[in-house]
Amino acid sequence: MSHDRDALWATGYDETVEVNQRALIDKVLARYSGEFTVFRELLQNSDDAQSSMVELYFETEEHLRQKSNKNTLQPKDNARFPDLKTTQVAQWTFRNNGRIFRDEDWNRLRKIAEGNPDEEKIGAFGVGFYSLFSVTEEPFVISGGHGMQFYWKDKSGDQLLVRRGDLPSKNDSQPELWTTFEMTLREQAPIPQSYDLTRFLASSITFMVHIRSVSVFLDSHRLAHLTKSSGAPKELGLPKGLKNSSGSGLMSVIGVQSAVTRIQAQVMHAVYDLGTEKPPVLSVEEPRKSLSRGNFFSSLFNSFTSHHQTAVAQPLPQPLMKKDPSVVYVSNVTLTLFNAEVDVKLDKKLQSELHRSTKKNPPNRLNYSLIYTGKDEYDVSIEEEKSQPVPCGSVFQGLRADLNGAGQAHVFIGHATGQTTGIGGHMASRFIPTVERESIDLVDRNVAVWNRELLYVGGYLCRTAYEIELESIRILWDEAASSSSMNVSHPHPHLDDWLRNRFLHVLKFFTFHISTPSSDVARFLEAAFFGCSTSALKVLSTAGVRDASDVRAPDPVFLQFLKHLPVLPDPILSSTPVAFRALRSKGFITDITFQDVLAQLRKHPLNEEELTACLKWWVGVGQQDSTYHVTHIRTELLNATILSLGSGKDAKVIPLSMVQYFTHQRIIPLDGPLPDTLLPLSVTKHFTQEQLKSFGWREFSILDWMQHIFRPDVMNANPTQDITKSPEWAERVLTTLARAWPSLSKESQEIIKAILAENPCIPTSSGLQKPELSYFSSANIFNDLPVVTLTSGGALKGNMERLLSFIGVRKHVNLQVVFDRMVKTGDWTIPDLITHLVTIQSTLTPEEVTKLQMTSAFSKEGENASPGKKKLRYRASDLYEPSVANRQLGLPIIDWGEKTKWRSSSEEAKLLYRLGLRRNPPLDLAVKLSASSEPNIRSIAFKYLIDSIPSRYPDYRCENFGHVAFIPAVNDSGPFTGTLNEWKVLGFSVVQDAVRDVAVSKLGLKENPPATRIVALLEKTPPQDQEAARQWFEILAGHISEFSPHQLSILSRLSIVPTPVEADSGRQVLRWLPPTQCYLGGASKGQFHSKLFVFVDFGPSANSFLTACGSKQEPSVEELASILVTDPRRFYDLTGGYENYLIELRNLAVNARVLSTSAIARMKVSPILLGFRRQRKSRNESSKALDLDEDNWELLHDLRKPLDIVIADDTNAYQMFGESIYTAPQEDLLENFYVALGSKRLGHIIKEDYRVNSEMKHNKSAADARTLLLERLPLFLHEHTHTRTKVTLSWLSNEQNFKVRVFGKLTVVKSLSYGDNTLKREQDASAAAKRVGNGPIELWLSGSTQVDMYEVATSLCRLLFETVKVNDALLFMTILSTDLKALKRRGYNVDKILRQQQNERRLVEETRSQASKPISVPDPRMSQNLEREPRPPHQAGVPGGWDPSPPKVASKPLLPLAPAPPSLPAPSVQSFTPDAPSHRAANGEDVGRQPMISNLNNTLQNIRRKIPGFNGPSEDALTPPHGQSPTPRAPHTVTPQSNIRSNVAMAIKGCRPEEGKLVHNRREMETIKESLDEGYCDVSGHVAELDHIGVMGTMRIFIARDVPEPHTFISRKRDSLARFIHVVTPLANVYSLPMTALHIFYDLAGGLIAFNRNGSLFLNLRFFEAWHDQDVKNGEASQAHISWYFTLAHEIAHNLVQPHNSEHEFYFSALCEAHIEEFARLLSPQSDRP
Repeated sequence: MSHDRDALWATGYDETVEVNQRALIDKVLARYSGEFTVFRELLQNSDDAQSSMVELYFETEEHLRQKSNKNTLQPKDNARFPDLKTTQVAQWTFRNNGRIFRDEDWNRLRKIAEGNPDEEKIGAFGVGFYSLFSVTEEPFVISGGHGMQFYWKDKSGDQLLVRRGDLPSKNDSQPELWTTFEMTLREQAPIPQSYDLTRFLASSITFMVHIRSVSVFLDSHRLAHLTKSSGAPKELGLPKGLKNSSGSGLMSVIGVQSAVTRIQAQVMHAVYDLGTEKPPVLSVEEPRKSLSRGNFFSSLFNSFTSHHQTAVAQPLPQPLMKKDPSVVYVSNVTLTLFNAEVDVKLDKKLQSELHRSTKKNPPNRLNYSLIYTGKDEYDVSIEEEKSQPVPCGSVFQGLRADLNGAGQAHVFIGHATGQTTGIGGHMASRFIPTVERESIDLVDRNVAVWNRELLYVGGYLCRTAYEIELESIRILWDEAASSSSMNVSHPHPHLDDWLRNRFLHVLKFFTFHISTPSSDVARFLEAAFFGCSTSALKVLSTAGVRDASDVRAPDPVFLQFLKHLPVLPDPILSSTPVAFRALRSKGFITDITFQDVLAQLRKHPLNEEELTACLKWWVGVGQQDSTYHVTHIRTELLNATILSLGSGKDAKVIPLSMVQYFTHQRIIPLDGPLPDTLLPLSVTKHFTQEQLKSFGWREFSILDWMQHIFRPDVMNANPTQDITKSPEWAERVLTTLARAWPSLSKESQEIIKAILAENPCIPTSSGLQKPELSYFSSANIFNDLPVVTLTSGGALKGNMERLLSFIGVRKHVNLQVVFDRMVKTGDWTIPDLITHLVTIQSTLTPEEVTKLQMTSAFSKEGENASPGKKKLRYRASDLYEPSVANRQLGLPIIDWGEKTKWRSSSEEAKLLYRLGLRRNPPLDLAVKLSASSEPNIRSIAFKYLIDSIPSRYPDYRCENFGHVAFIPAVNDSGPFTGTLNEWKVLGFSVVQDAVRDVAVSKLGLKENPPATRIVALLEKTPPQDQEAARQWFEILAGHISEFSPHQLSILSRLSIVPTPVEADSGRQVLRWLPPTQCYLGGASKGQFHSKLFVFVDFGPSANSFLTACGSKQEPSVEELASILVTDPRRFYDLTGGYENYLIELRNLAVNARVLSTSAIARMKVSPILLGFRRQRKSRNESSKALDLDEDNWELLHDLRKPLDIVIADDTNAYQMFGESIYTAPQEDLLENFYVALGSKRLGHIIKEDYRVNSEMKHNKSAADARTLLLERLPLFLHEHTHTRTKVTLSWLSNEQNFKVRVFGKLTVVKSLSYGDNTLKREQDASAAAKRVGNGPIELWLSGSTQVDMYEVATSLCRLLFETVKVNDALLFMTILSTDLKALKRRGYNVDKILRQQQNERRLVEETRSQASKPISVPDPRMSQNLEREPRPPHQAGVPGGWDPSPPKVASKPLLPLAPAPPSLPAPSVQSFTPDAPSHRAANGEDVGRQPMISNLNNTLQNIRRKIPGFNGPSEDALTPPHGQSPTPRAPHTVTPQSNIRSNVAMAIKGCRPEEGKLVHNRREMETIKESLDEGYCDVSGHVAELDHIGVMGTMRIFIARDVPEPHTFISRKRDSLARFIHVVTPLANVYSLPMTALHIFYDLAGGLIAFNRNGSLFLNLRFFEAWHDQDVKNGEASQAHISWYFTLAHEIAHNLVQPHNSEHEFYFSALCEAHIEEFARLLSPQSDRP
């Protein structure tokens, strides 16, 4: 690129850039959208030229001719005044008397966009002059006798030219010093709207520096003449607290002055005639939303941004009477100009950028002016406006303050721009405008910096003017307030209104509305206004000028009692809502706070009216807002408030914190003494009781009043109000009490009674007396008693009578007086005394009754006084009524005498009963009398006791008298006896027969002793012999339910069972053992166990008691294991031989999972396992020869440690080393048990090596052998299902992976490291298989001998399978050595299997060629046709969303499937599909049409496909998951069915509930030889951790931990759980399973349908819901029963065999067969099972 540029400069040529000047000027003019643009630019140029006078002429064509002819320009007298609307003007002429043009001015005039470089001039862009082209084509400029004419080349061309030269006037002796701009109009037109032009000129000259006079002419008629005069500036200084710079340091205010400017206008009536009616002043609309406490400022700015439509000016109506248009009206306006002198300091970069933008350097000093119209000037202008003779108003409307935010105040840059200020006054400064001068440039980055700095100065100047005005208001306020004759802090109301209006004016003036066209102007001004001050804003409040932070928003509620708080006057809200919201939104004015209230209340006490208002406010706050911390805030309020009552000497001050009471009632005399803590009624009457109580006050009650008037200081203060001295006041108090008495609480009445009782306050005939010494007039037994007498003569009745009676005024004579005056004289007997008491008993007080009860005033019957002594007296409660029974029992009887007959129903008897006289002896006394030593009294008392239960003694409880021997017994009396004779055997006493029935029914004796007594008896005295034990245990067996579990636990540990044992002398003696150490059934039942454990037999009944106490039928597996480990040899000897010992080992093996960890650990290191070693019968032959004749060998057995015994899983190796090793019995059960304890497999410890000679390459026998193996291997793998294969058939089919080699001779060398010995054996072999690491499998054949297919099968099985069984090699050998026809005759479906394998191999080849296509997997459960539908890539039939892995090609044969129930699902995850399996059997018949039993038998034959856990190998394994069972080996002997049934029963008994106790005590398990065949399933289920979440019925429910919302699971799944339980319950009955052994679990994913955990069976609800729930819901439960019948059988079989092998399959089948008939009855339609 740089090369091209250089070449261009070397060979190119120059051309000029052409500019269409006409188009350029037109585009420039297009940006000048404002009116009077030409005059604005010419005025600005004139002011820059320091002109003082400006004249503007609008000249008609006629006038121009007259000028050119030099005719007189004065109008003729009869000339008609021209019509300003219609007179056509031909030329505009603008003249100023400023400095004449210099050469540089002439040169700059003809250059566009060069501008004036003088920084003192306003012009900046050099395009203002060209605004003349908006009205003229050829402007003509005259200045100093020189002229310049602009014209267009070729008239209509686009090239602008000028002609410049001297004019003839230059040679005049006095050349004209005016500069003239002549603009010949393109087309003649009327003059611009003269009224509006005059208003424009009046506004424009305001900020002009030099122009003082402007005149407007139409021809020779002067239409308007404006003159401006300015007063001397006044230095104001810089206000303190205001920041004179924004902080950037670009501009700083260094001085502020104010000056008064006066403008006069002389305007002809003709101009006013053209004016429009002045628009109404637009008021700021109040927002509809009421002022809120936190959001009023936002509404203020909403009002700023709402644009109000300006009222359209309407033309003036035609006047009725025409006035002379030449009449001149004179008007004036006075303005205050605030001027800030600004120092400018710019950095060079900014200065350079501004010079680039404006073509001149920015000034170092500049002025910023603000027009402020004061309140008085504003009012004068308004009045003058009203006095105008024309409706259009004065030409000074644009200069008057804009107090309503109508957008009439503009920014001036020498002249007015289109930019408004947003406040009430105009502003002028050296802003840099946009090119068209309509607005301030805030877009250009550098220019915006300049203009924003100026706006800060503007905001500073506004704040200065505001502060000056507020200071003036403050001074006037303070002076007026200090000179006021009234003792208040306010000035005279008229002056107050004037000052407030002045503040309203300044507040409106400096309210910031939105500015246009740029809203940023007002925003920056407002930010500077508020941000330039470091002190608070001043405002006028009701208390004078204050900081805004000290002034609050007015609130009429608070103003009623906070009359000294400075708030904004109410007119602020109504007259200036916008300004008020602005102050609130910025936080200058806040609402009245609680702290304000407290501060005012602390300073100024309240009168009653103000306190009422204050309390009403607080009540309202509590109702509106319940979030206040009421107690704390209320306390502060009460502590701050002070009530001022009265005036002068009677003035009293009450702090509200001292107030405790209020009164609402007028019962209490208010003219009597009242406490200072009582709030006056004049305040409390305005509130409800609930409101007053909210302040913590309580009502001044009668009790409070009584306590107050009885205070000593109160009584001493005024004797006339002393209740103990003034009967009149006492009567008034009692009368007040009587009126209020019914409404008083019992507690208050008691307190008042106590107060009155201590003071002589009752007016009586003997003066003021205490209540207890006063009597009613009815107590007239004696004549000298003080009787109540009121001074007013009122009667004692109603409430007064009840009051006096309650406080203790007596209605009868004191009993002690009676005793003193009457009884002691001997005149009255006891009946006389009781008769008197009966007459007054209604008036007796409870205290008097109590006194009578406690007084010893009664004598005992038959007791006389001793000589010289007083007769003894007793209380009534010490005596009994004079009845016959009481006399027979010898009880103390009251002395009633013989004159009056005793009647128990008389009033006298009732009163004595009330006083405590006893009618019958108490229960404990009756029992005590029954145990008396006197037979007569004992007999009468016992009969009385029996007869009185339960009529007199309903509370009798026998246990309360266990320590009293009062019951007649056969033997010695005991504290507690029984009623049955059988308990005599245990040494208990029984009652006599005569009272037996009564003792049980009435005395509550138990027929049996309590369990605690029996336990204590057995602990202290066990049975002495076996016969006594039998009797005791039989008796106790009938009462087992009466013993608690804790008591049974105690009995289980007591030595109470007598057992015989041989002593050293040979004779039997007894020893006592706890029940837990005894086993039931006798010594014969336990067989050899009786030699290890103690067996007892006391008979069925007695044994049941021992069972409850912990005795067991048999020892547990853990106990057997402990005995075995302790002394294995003795254990072996006691069993009687190795056969029985093997039975015990099998029992341990079956129950190994329940053995403790410690027991297992001990067994691993103990010689407890039976091992077998071969030994020759004859030692003559060489030991190296391999003798295969079993008759020459014998087996030796011995007890060895698990590590010393090996598992003979390699027959060939066993034949070689059998005489050197101990091997385990060849039973899967025992072999697995031995392995679990640490025994090793023989195949794992044998090392094998091979020796060969030369290889016979290309031998045909190798290829034939390989072909045969690959052909027959699928048949073998189809039958082999008990373990996985290491490699796949497809892998073996590759020639590089499976090789067959032939050698001349093959020798196998096997070595065995056993203990400390290492043995080796060599043997010639015909075949051997070898694989190094993950390399290929090689089959080596011997070419010198015939190949033995057994050796081929044995060697290959070791490499194909993880674990190998003997039968594997035999089966493989049979398939290899038998032709296909023979195999077919034996039941192998050879043809079909081979065809299927061929099809699958072909599918593999197609898959390899089309690897990108999806591969379908044949489902072995579908129909048996070769063509199958491909399985979809995702199966979604089971809850939890099974997502099988991508399908793979199975290289395995598919053997025919046995028919299955139509909808019985296959549990295998790999083969699961939502479709049901084929309903057709192999012969094409419909399975559904077969009989039920046949259907079940078919299902049972191939149940391996249907059982949870029989999932089979994975899809890439060699063998399919299903197939026929191989032909089992013929056992030597047939196992009896009884043994099989016994094992099945043990499997069912092994089921137990989770967390429950499992019975594992099986004496023996017969090994079933038929099960010792190869297995077909080796995959067991696995489940994650399950949590127990609840029980439904008896079924416990568990869920996996990832199941959501476990707490609602049972409620959500209730219906399906109920149906599932309904299905499995009858199945549990079929198997005789306890329901507690079954559990339901639920997970979200996986293939586990069920599992067995230590005998607890768990069934998966998820599979039931997916497969059977809908059918069961529809009433079809048979398929569900079939599926879960086999599932349960499978899981129960795991109680016998844990792994999935042939033995497990055998027991699974045995379980199904054993219960098939019962199950068939369940499925039959006639079954009535639930």
